[in-house]
Amino acid sequence: MTIRLSLPGRINILGNPGDANEGDFGVLSAAVEIRAHAEIDPADEIILTQTDTAGPDSYHPLTSLPLAYDGQHDLLKGAINRLAAYSPEFRDRLAKHGFHLRVHSDVPRQSGLGGSSLFVLLTLAGLRELYNLDRRKHNDYTLSELAQRVEARELGITAGYADRYVPLFGGLAYVDYHGKLLQADLHAEPLATYERLDECLPYLNFVAVSTGVRHNSGDVHSRMRPRYLQEHASWQSNGGSIPPMPKMMSAAWRCAWQGKIALLQNDMVSLGALMNENHRVVDEMMRYCGFEDGAGWANNLFIEAALRHGALGAKLTGAGGGGSVFALATAGEEDLLLDTWQALADSHNLPDARLFRLEIARQGLRVEQ
Repeated sequence: MTIRLSLPGRINILGNPGDANEGDFGVLSAAVEIRAHAEIDPADEIILTQTDTAGPDSYHPLTSLPLAYDGQHDLLKGAINRLAAYSPEFRDRLAKHGFHLRVHSDVPRQSGLGGSSLFVLLTLAGLRELYNLDRRKHNDYTLSELAQRVEARELGITAGYADRYVPLFGGLAYVDYHGKLLQADLHAEPLATYERLDECLPYLNFVAVSTGVRHNSGDVHSRMRPRYLQEHASWQSNGGSIPPMPKMMSAAWRCAWQGKIALLQNDMVSLGALMNENHRVVDEMMRYCGFEDGAGWANNLFIEAALRHGALGAKLTGAGGGGSVFALATAGEEDLLLDTWQALADSHNLPDARLFRLEIARQGLRVEQ
């Protein structure tokens, strides 16, 4: 029996980076139809394969848990280790037989579209399916929370929650993260509140470009999150005026909740204006935290070009520094923006740039047996 799974990438439409990474606020996010894939079937041991890289398979006897991190398949290993620590049911069933897990992704690497988290989520979801784990104890909220802790605790990557919830749940949603600032243990803090909005929304004319300038989101957030926490703690203890980081994070969150209202009223002009404001805040925040290019030279280049050519709004979708930006086009003007971006990529020697029309992924996790 082979089980096949896929998960969509994600964009943060408004509110980032307020997904309990720098602040415990809320974001307006969407799953998008650029997918990562996995296949899993029974085996005598644990075999891990990433088919879109040149690296070799790794083989591990069932007695080798927890698997050691060595730079090869560490995201997959972290998911296995964290699930084994959480779930006695998984440990018992794993002792009877192993598995062969194969993963690959259509999401460009380090593109700001949630790519690394997809491998963690696919591993957790694949193991849930293969071993028929209790769906109440291993529900989608739990898998999302475990995925965050794989990166934050198993691998030491500074990470929030949006990339771990949105691909699994799918659709377009307002996701509330209040109470999750300190990233406490599982069930010692609230779960995220996932409010689907896509059933009552119009078609959104989103186009995106992965600039080909790679970034490591953990490196960006590892500089920003400690500064936010320090300023937030000092402000809570001493009072006074709001420090810069909490003030900027509150401004980003305001874009998210106002954007929800704009979407529900089908007000695309206001939605685009809020995207522009959100990007301005993020660019300012990153410069404040020592990033000389703010949100990233390539990101700002493509955003400015989109706005000059009629986009209602444009912003980055990931951590900044590199990765991807997306734009809300006026209906019928999508091709103009994509052609403009392609010419820009050619003229600035960005051969790895990839262009997309973004379709909302109504279904998050897909499973076939």
